[in-house]
Amino acid sequence: MHASEADLLRWSQTLAGIARTGLGFTESRYEQERFEEVLAVAADIAVAAGAQSDPEVLVEEWMRSVGDGVAGYQTPKIAVGAVVGNERGEILLVQRGDSGVWLYPTGWADIGYSASEVAMKEVEEETGIECEVVQLLAVLDGLRLGFTRIPLYSLIFHCRAIGGELCAHPLECADVGWFARDALPEPLAGYDLWGEMAFAAIDGKEVEVHYDRPRRPPWRPADV
Repeated sequence: MHASEADLLRWSQTLAGIARTGLGFTESRYEQERFEEVLAVAADIAVAAGAQSDPEVLVEEWMRSVGDGVAGYQTPKIAVGAVVGNERGEILLVQRGDSGVWLYPTGWADIGYSASEVAMKEVEEETGIECEVVQLLAVLDGLRLGFTRIPLYSLIFHCRAIGGELCAHPLECADVGWFARDALPEPLAGYDLWGEMAFAAIDGKEVEVHYDRPRRPPWRPADV
Protein backbone atom coordinates (compact mmCIF):
# COMPACT_ATOMS: atom_id res chain seq x y z
CA MET A 1 0.00 0.00 0.00
CA HIS A 2 1.57 3.29 -1.14
CA ALA A 3 0.64 6.59 0.49
CA SER A 4 1.15 9.85 -1.39
CA GLU A 5 1.80 13.26 0.13
CA ALA A 6 -1.86 14.06 -0.53
CA ASP A 7 -2.88 10.97 1.47
CA LEU A 8 -0.57 11.97 4.35
CA LEU A 9 -2.07 15.45 4.39
CA ARG A 10 -5.60 14.05 4.37
CA TRP A 11 -4.79 11.70 7.27
CA SER A 12 -3.17 14.55 9.17
CA GLN A 13 -6.21 16.79 8.80
CA THR A 14 -8.56 13.91 9.68
CA LEU A 15 -6.69 13.12 12.89
CA ALA A 16 -6.47 16.80 13.79
CA GLY A 17 -10.21 17.21 13.26
CA ILE A 18 -11.02 14.21 15.47
CA ALA A 19 -8.69 15.45 18.20
CA ARG A 20 -10.02 19.03 18.18
CA THR A 21 -13.61 17.81 18.26
CA GLY A 22 -12.70 15.57 21.20
CA LEU A 23 -11.10 18.49 23.00
CA GLY A 24 -14.26 20.52 22.44
CA PHE A 25 -16.52 17.95 24.07
CA THR A 26 -14.52 16.24 26.80
CA GLU A 27 -14.06 17.51 30.35
CA SER A 28 -11.68 14.70 31.31
CA ARG A 29 -8.09 15.85 31.73
CA TYR A 30 -6.90 12.35 30.82
CA GLU A 31 -8.79 12.45 27.51
CA GLN A 32 -7.58 15.99 26.84
CA GLU A 33 -3.98 14.83 27.13
CA ARG A 34 -4.62 11.93 24.75
CA PHE A 35 -6.24 14.24 22.18
CA GLU A 36 -3.31 16.65 22.47
CA GLU A 37 -0.98 13.72 21.74
CA VAL A 38 -3.06 12.91 18.65
CA LEU A 39 -2.64 16.53 17.52
CA ALA A 40 1.12 16.20 17.90
CA VAL A 41 1.11 13.03 15.76
CA ALA A 42 -1.08 14.73 13.16
CA ALA A 43 1.35 17.65 13.02
CA ASP A 44 4.28 15.27 12.44
CA ILE A 45 2.35 13.66 9.58
CA ALA A 46 1.72 17.13 8.07
CA VAL A 47 5.47 17.81 8.22
CA ALA A 48 6.13 14.50 6.45
CA ALA A 49 3.64 15.57 3.77
CA GLY A 50 5.54 18.82 3.25
CA ALA A 51 2.62 20.97 4.40
CA GLN A 52 4.42 22.42 7.41
CA SER A 53 8.00 22.74 8.62
CA ASP A 54 7.35 23.27 12.33
CA PRO A 55 4.94 20.83 14.00
CA GLU A 56 4.71 22.91 17.18
CA VAL A 57 3.46 25.92 15.24
CA LEU A 58 0.79 23.78 13.59
CA VAL A 59 -0.33 22.31 16.94
CA GLU A 60 -0.66 25.83 18.36
CA GLU A 61 -2.73 26.88 15.33
CA TRP A 62 -5.03 23.89 15.72
CA MET A 63 -5.42 24.49 19.46
CA ARG A 64 -6.57 28.06 18.83
CA SER A 65 -9.50 26.70 16.81
CA VAL A 66 -10.79 24.44 19.60
CA GLY A 67 -14.23 25.48 20.87
CA ASP A 68 -16.67 24.09 23.42
CA GLY A 69 -19.44 21.62 22.58
CA VAL A 70 -21.13 22.02 19.21
CA ALA A 71 -19.03 25.11 18.44
CA GLY A 72 -15.95 22.90 18.72
CA TYR A 73 -17.12 20.24 16.30
CA GLN A 74 -14.69 20.34 13.39
CA THR A 75 -16.19 20.35 9.90
CA PRO A 76 -14.81 21.14 6.42
CA LYS A 77 -15.02 24.65 5.03
CA ILE A 78 -17.55 25.10 2.20
CA ALA A 79 -16.66 26.77 -1.10
CA VAL A 80 -19.35 27.51 -3.69
CA GLY A 81 -18.56 27.81 -7.38
CA ALA A 82 -20.57 28.62 -10.50
CA VAL A 83 -20.12 27.28 -14.02
CA VAL A 84 -21.81 30.00 -16.06
CA GLY A 85 -22.57 29.60 -19.75
CA ASN A 86 -23.90 32.01 -22.37
CA GLU A 87 -25.88 31.64 -25.59
CA ARG A 88 -22.65 31.11 -27.57
CA GLY A 89 -21.70 28.07 -25.51
CA GLU A 90 -18.85 29.91 -23.77
CA ILE A 91 -17.85 29.61 -20.12
CA LEU A 92 -17.28 32.50 -17.72
CA LEU A 93 -13.83 32.40 -16.09
CA VAL A 94 -11.95 34.69 -13.74
CA GLN A 95 -8.23 35.06 -13.20
CA ARG A 96 -7.55 35.01 -9.48
CA GLY A 97 -5.82 38.12 -8.24
CA ASP A 98 -3.71 36.21 -5.69
CA SER A 99 -2.48 33.23 -7.70
CA GLY A 100 -2.98 34.26 -11.32
CA VAL A 101 -4.77 31.00 -12.15
CA TRP A 102 -8.05 30.91 -14.06
CA LEU A 103 -11.18 29.28 -12.62
CA TYR A 104 -14.96 29.63 -12.61
CA PRO A 105 -16.25 32.18 -10.04
CA THR A 106 -16.05 30.73 -6.56
CA GLY A 107 -16.04 31.84 -2.93
CA TRP A 108 -16.70 30.82 0.65
CA ALA A 109 -20.25 30.04 1.74
CA ASP A 110 -21.82 32.98 3.58
CA ILE A 111 -24.08 32.72 6.62
CA GLY A 112 -27.62 33.81 5.78
CA TYR A 113 -27.42 32.68 2.15
CA SER A 114 -28.37 29.35 0.63
CA ALA A 115 -25.63 27.68 -1.42
CA SER A 116 -27.33 28.61 -4.71
CA GLU A 117 -27.67 32.23 -3.58
CA VAL A 118 -23.94 32.30 -2.81
CA ALA A 119 -23.23 31.06 -6.34
CA MET A 120 -25.25 33.89 -7.89
CA LYS A 121 -23.73 36.46 -5.55
CA GLU A 122 -20.14 35.38 -6.27
CA VAL A 123 -20.71 35.55 -10.02
CA GLU A 124 -22.07 39.08 -9.90
CA GLU A 125 -19.44 40.31 -7.42
CA GLU A 126 -16.47 38.82 -9.26
CA THR A 127 -17.54 39.32 -12.88
CA GLY A 128 -20.46 41.81 -13.10
CA ILE A 129 -22.61 39.13 -14.75
CA GLU A 130 -26.11 38.36 -13.48
CA CYS A 131 -27.12 34.71 -13.64
CA GLU A 132 -29.77 32.20 -12.64
CA VAL A 133 -29.06 28.77 -11.17
CA VAL A 134 -29.94 25.78 -13.34
CA GLN A 135 -28.78 22.85 -11.23
CA LEU A 136 -26.18 21.50 -8.82
CA LEU A 137 -23.33 19.93 -10.78
CA ALA A 138 -20.95 18.54 -8.18
CA VAL A 139 -20.03 18.12 -4.53
CA LEU A 140 -16.28 17.53 -4.27
CA ASP A 141 -13.95 16.75 -1.36
CA GLY A 142 -10.95 19.02 -1.85
CA LEU A 143 -8.57 17.01 0.36
CA ARG A 144 -9.47 13.71 -1.27
CA LEU A 145 -9.01 15.11 -4.78
CA GLY A 146 -5.88 17.03 -3.85
CA PHE A 147 -6.87 20.53 -4.96
CA THR A 148 -6.76 22.01 -1.45
CA ARG A 149 -4.57 21.62 1.62
CA ILE A 150 -7.37 22.32 4.12
CA PRO A 151 -10.56 20.33 4.78
CA LEU A 152 -12.96 21.71 2.18
CA TYR A 153 -16.10 20.69 0.29
CA SER A 154 -16.68 22.40 -3.03
CA LEU A 155 -20.25 22.81 -4.33
CA ILE A 156 -20.43 23.62 -8.05
CA PHE A 157 -23.61 24.95 -9.67
CA HIS A 158 -24.47 25.28 -13.34
CA CYS A 159 -25.79 28.78 -13.98
CA ARG A 160 -27.11 30.66 -17.01
CA ALA A 161 -26.15 34.26 -17.74
CA ILE A 162 -29.18 36.59 -17.90
CA GLY A 163 -27.65 40.07 -17.87
CA GLY A 164 -24.93 42.39 -16.64
CA GLU A 165 -21.61 43.40 -18.17
CA LEU A 166 -18.14 42.00 -17.64
CA CYS A 167 -16.32 43.82 -14.86
CA ALA A 168 -13.57 42.13 -12.84
CA HIS A 169 -13.66 42.62 -9.06
CA PRO A 170 -10.81 45.08 -8.39
CA LEU A 171 -9.46 43.20 -5.34
CA GLU A 172 -10.16 39.54 -6.07
CA CYS A 173 -9.74 39.21 -9.83
CA ALA A 174 -6.98 40.20 -12.24
CA ASP A 175 -9.16 39.54 -15.30
CA VAL A 176 -12.45 38.04 -16.40
CA GLY A 177 -13.86 36.82 -19.69
CA TRP A 178 -15.99 34.45 -21.75
CA PHE A 179 -14.07 31.56 -23.32
CA ALA A 180 -14.88 28.91 -25.91
CA ARG A 181 -13.93 25.31 -25.26
CA ASP A 182 -11.08 25.47 -27.79
CA ALA A 183 -9.70 28.80 -26.53
CA LEU A 184 -9.35 28.40 -22.76
CA PRO A 185 -6.82 30.54 -20.87
CA GLU A 186 -3.78 29.24 -19.00
CA PRO A 187 -3.06 28.32 -16.29
CA LEU A 188 -6.50 26.82 -15.74
CA ALA A 189 -7.08 25.19 -12.33
CA GLY A 190 -8.44 21.63 -12.10
CA TYR A 191 -9.96 21.48 -15.57
CA ASP A 192 -9.68 17.68 -15.60
CA LEU A 193 -12.02 17.57 -12.58
CA TRP A 194 -14.80 19.82 -13.87
CA GLY A 195 -14.25 20.68 -17.54
CA GLU A 196 -16.18 17.86 -19.18
CA MET A 197 -19.28 18.17 -17.02
CA ALA A 198 -19.17 21.97 -17.22
CA PHE A 199 -19.33 22.12 -21.00
CA ALA A 200 -21.84 19.26 -21.13
CA ALA A 201 -24.13 21.34 -18.91
CA ILE A 202 -23.51 24.51 -20.93
CA ASP A 203 -24.34 22.57 -24.13
CA GLY A 204 -27.70 21.64 -22.64
CA LYS A 205 -26.96 17.96 -22.08
CA GLU A 206 -28.38 16.07 -19.12
CA VAL A 207 -25.71 15.93 -16.42
CA GLU A 208 -25.94 13.86 -13.26
CA VAL A 209 -24.65 15.40 -10.04
CA HIS A 210 -21.05 14.32 -9.53
CA TYR A 211 -19.82 13.36 -6.06
CA ASP A 212 -16.94 11.41 -4.54
CA ARG A 213 -17.94 7.76 -4.27
CA PRO A 214 -17.75 6.20 -0.79
CA ARG A 215 -14.61 4.25 0.12
CA ARG A 216 -14.44 1.51 2.73
CA PRO A 217 -12.56 2.37 4.83
CA PRO A 218 -12.32 6.06 3.88
CA TRP A 219 -8.74 6.53 5.13
CA ARG A 220 -7.22 4.15 2.54
CA PRO A 221 -4.86 5.75 -0.01
CA ALA A 222 -6.55 7.21 -3.07
CA ASP A 223 -5.16 4.54 -5.43
CA VAL A 224 -6.40 1.56 -3.39
